[in-house]
Amino acid sequence: MLCRGVSASRVRGLSQLSKHLALPRISPRFIQSSSQASTNASRSRLIAVAASAGAVALAVSSVLILDNGPIKNDAPDPTPALNAVPVTTTPVDYVPTGLKTEVGLPPLGSVYDIVPGLQKDLPTRQKMEILLKYYQNEIVAAIEHADSSGRQFIRDEWSRGQNAGGGITRVFQDGQVFEKGGVNFSAIHGSLPPAAVQRMKANHKDLKVPESGALPFYACGLSLVIHPEHYLAPSVHMNYRYFETLNEDGTTQAWWFGGGQDLTPIYFDKQDAVHFHKLIKDVCDHHDASYYGRFKKWADEYFFIPFRGEARGIGGIFFDDLNEKGQEETFQFVADALSRFVPSYLPAVRRAYEPSTEPRPADHEGRHWQGIRRGRYTEFNLAVDRGTQFGLQTPGSRIESILMTLPKQASWEYNYHPKPGTLEAKTADVLKYPQEYV
Repeated sequence: MLCRGVSASRVRGLSQLSKHLALPRISPRFIQSSSQASTNASRSRLIAVAASAGAVALAVSSVLILDNGPIKNDAPDPTPALNAVPVTTTPVDYVPTGLKTEVGLPPLGSVYDIVPGLQKDLPTRQKMEILLKYYQNEIVAAIEHADSSGRQFIRDEWSRGQNAGGGITRVFQDGQVFEKGGVNFSAIHGSLPPAAVQRMKANHKDLKVPESGALPFYACGLSLVIHPEHYLAPSVHMNYRYFETLNEDGTTQAWWFGGGQDLTPIYFDKQDAVHFHKLIKDVCDHHDASYYGRFKKWADEYFFIPFRGEARGIGGIFFDDLNEKGQEETFQFVADALSRFVPSYLPAVRRAYEPSTEPRPADHEGRHWQGIRRGRYTEFNLAVDRGTQFGLQTPGSRIESILMTLPKQASWEYNYHPKPGTLEAKTADVLKYPQEYV
């Protein structure tokens, strides 16, 4: 059997892998019991996160998301099976099994049975805070268990002051499986300045602006980015948020939801792509048959690096200003999407350590390509992502939280292009045009 991307130098010490990759049961809704085994991940480091783009940045992020225009999809399928790809693989006689692949999925629409303290008759803003804090804790626990290095997320609770809300930043770095990451919650409120209100009115014609020109608002969100150590394990981004404007008496005036999740592989793996997209498509189809097609297209267009002519990754879903079905129905859609995050992602990390008959890169090739791809990830976040740009330009923003989305290590080489016919070239070809996976 061939181990995915494990060279001879990485085979040493495999007998200790059980300590590194064991994923104890997080909760019955996420992970069903399967045998815990061993694995050695050489030196690993950990996850990485994406925080909300500062206080007001999160609040007005929905206004800043603009279409990048349609992406051409007239190229031939760039993902045929490779023949005789020049790669190096190393036979091993040990299969690391610490990361669980058997996942239990809670029934869609069961959020009130899953989340403690959540009640249907609560105000939407209160329900969202309960929901997002719950999944912040669940995801943090899942990542810590999967990493199994004994490291824990740093917890940084912050406040905007003057009774204007705050948040909880959770950061993880230098683990065994995950290199860097973060899972951030924020809930803020205040008044939007007239300039921000005018931008909002472009998409929300019914906004009623007080004579002062400032508009009271409330916003909450959960945002994360995770960067694994292994070059065969993909990075992932997720963000779900709720925004509402308020009347002078504090009642809700206008409201909407936004968010999504997307996968960014270093090396394209069709199995990972299909699994990730299928779980989120199931959620979309349960709520509206048009959601997946609409939101996938939006993700393909948004997570695109125009000056490179390529996507950041293989997409997922992305949406904003969603209020067409009512608060309760849209709330349950977001809740169901959150319930699929851990099951859609951790199996892809697990497969990075599994044996495979597919060609895999040599260790030095994988590390080199990982640096290049993470350089592109950095380019998107700093030069393209509107939430990041707004956060960096907003006085008083939490810069460390904003920049936590960046990988710990990245590299750039002048005029770099992968050699034709290689695994690196295959991945680069996939990123040129949107693909259909389910």
